[in-house]
Amino acid sequence: MPTQVIDLFCGIGGLTRGLLDAGLNVIAGFDNDPTCEFAYHENNHADFICQNIREMTGADVQEHFAPNAIKILVGCAPCQPFSTMRFKLKSANLTDEKYNLLTEFGRIIQAVQPSVVSMENVPQIQETQIYNAFYELLQRMGYHVSTQVVFCPDYGISQTRRRFVLLASLFGDITLIPPTHARNDVTLATVIQNLPALKAGDVDPNDPLHRASNLSETNLKRIKASIPGGTWRDWPENLRCACHQKESGKTYSSVYGRLSWDQIGPTITTQFYCYGTGRHGHPEQDRALSLREGALLQSFPPTYNFIDPDRDFSFRDIARHIGNAVPVRLGEIIGESIINHLALYGIDIN
Repeated sequence: MPTQVIDLFCGIGGLTRGLLDAGLNVIAGFDNDPTCEFAYHENNHADFICQNIREMTGADVQEHFAPNAIKILVGCAPCQPFSTMRFKLKSANLTDEKYNLLTEFGRIIQAVQPSVVSMENVPQIQETQIYNAFYELLQRMGYHVSTQVVFCPDYGISQTRRRFVLLASLFGDITLIPPTHARNDVTLATVIQNLPALKAGDVDPNDPLHRASNLSETNLKRIKASIPGGTWRDWPENLRCACHQKESGKTYSSVYGRLSWDQIGPTITTQFYCYGTGRHGHPEQDRALSLREGALLQSFPPTYNFIDPDRDFSFRDIARHIGNAVPVRLGEIIGESIINHLALYGIDIN
């Protein structure tokens, strides 16, 4: 029997690419963002179906699986409603249009009844009623469920990022493989130090993805006054933002920060190319991270093609695609865990 995977909320394919690298056969990805289609299909050669999960039925997914397939359904529902910042500010909005997408994922699982399920999200999702309902649904359906909060550097991803991974199987107990890396071995330097130098606003002539956003005159002065691993408190008073003069702004020390080569890289968000949205300043060069650097920190291979030749180049779209992706290496770890699990039950994916 063939083992086949479908990726819901696939985006440009970070999770799909990782599962493929592990050796699984991903046959299709579903997402409602048409701007993701080029990168997803171009790099993974799997079908991209542009469809909103709220309008999907189990039959829409089922028709892509072979009749006798061992079905695996994976997905990372958008995590913005459950982010650390929203929890910190107590602004998680239960009416957010993305909030109940995990419920829709559960509905599709009920209809398709895959042998194995994987779900990845932010750790804070565990504190929500919507997650508890999802977990209880899987248990009622007979799935063996395991959960783990992953610190990305433990698996070779240079980001100070924690992700929640759920694995579920109808066959029996399933767990994530143990950590594969020592944290000291995944510094920022190991990932991006050898890239060509850039100035703010420049593009590498040999790599159109290695491009940095422009900086205003004030922000250029600020980054020149920044030290690796430091904060805006290192600046002269005249360069400090008005918000940092207020009590509410004094605790946000990482914004406008410069990175350090010997530390783990930052969490890559959709705003990683903006100097003022986090610790995104290059360790040496007076600019924020480039698109290529963000992609590498998300563990995309250097050959991954993000730029659709049939669309006007959109810096923000590509940054959003990269920031929203599941790190490829984490997808590979999930894939290896599923393959090891299937082997215990005599299922050879080859």
